[in-house]
Amino acid sequence: MQQSIMSSVPVLQIGPLSISGTVLVTWVIMAVLGGLSWAVTRHLQIKPGMVQTAAEGIVSTMENAIHEVAPDQATELLPFIGSLWIFLVVANLSGLIPGVHSPTDDLSATSALAVLVFFSVHWFGIRNQGVRGYLRHYLSPTPFLLPFNILSELTRTLTLAVRLFGNMMSLELAALLVVLVAGLLVPIPILMLHIVEALVQAYIFGMLALVYIVGGIQQQERTPQQRSDS
Repeated sequence: MQQSIMSSVPVLQIGPLSISGTVLVTWVIMAVLGGLSWAVTRHLQIKPGMVQTAAEGIVSTMENAIHEVAPDQATELLPFIGSLWIFLVVANLSGLIPGVHSPTDDLSATSALAVLVFFSVHWFGIRNQGVRGYLRHYLSPTPFLLPFNILSELTRTLTLAVRLFGNMMSLELAALLVVLVAGLLVPIPILMLHIVEALVQAYIFGMLALVYIVGGIQQQERTPQQRSDS
């Protein structure tokens, strides 16, 4: 089977530094998204054109989705969650390019995204409550639960990485098997399946990240007395 540029085999060697296909395509996606963001926001107008209207519609849709979960933190969380959603949609759909596999069918890439979410939970928690206030919840309601609280955060991070990796990998394998069996008779249904699944998996990953972050913030906002009263 011919090697894809999205394999873990190094495609560039810069001295002792090896760059795999996953890293290379991830950098390309980030560069493209950064360039598009700059181009779209460079000349914003009161009366928007088609491109600005589409961009505003995407941002408004994401903000409304975040507002449904976290009405008080929607503005604060939009940059991170929105960027995560956009990146995942493009990364998942990049598998439609011939010879390119999605970065999200590489466990190293999904693990990096999960670790990013892991640190973002602590970042937003500390930002809202301070270091001492945030760390106090690990000892609540009793210090004996400290190991279990830590284990819970580690396991959900692992689950987040494996879930996205497994779903995207299985999607590509299923599409490959169908094409091998049926030939080129069913390209359009397979293409539509890939697009729908890519969008769904991006939404689920971003929504889980949102729930984890909001759960941490809201947990800290409730004092021990409020928790006992409820």
